[in-house]
Amino acid sequence: MAKKLRNEKELLRLALDKVLSEAVARGIVEFEPTDSHDLKIQYAYRLLIHDKAIVALPKDQETMPKIRHRLAMWMTHNLPEGHELL
Repeated sequence: MAKKLRNEKELLRLALDKVLSEAVARGIVEFEPTDSHDLKIQYAYRLLIHDKAIVALPKDQETMPKIRHRLAMWMTHNLPEGHELL
């Protein structure tokens, strides 16, 4: 696995907030209070692949830690330069 980012948890949280709020605003998804955190992570990952914002992991490497890392890495490219999490 790739080296863990220093602020990976916070970057993942920001990525989820950004992707999921945009998905709701686009009217393509509604989440229920009972939807799991992992389900939301998988949805965000698949949406970014669909939107061609990230490249999919090989099927045999699609594990939750790697998906979380991929989302966190994507977020590092979507923060302004000098952001406190970078």
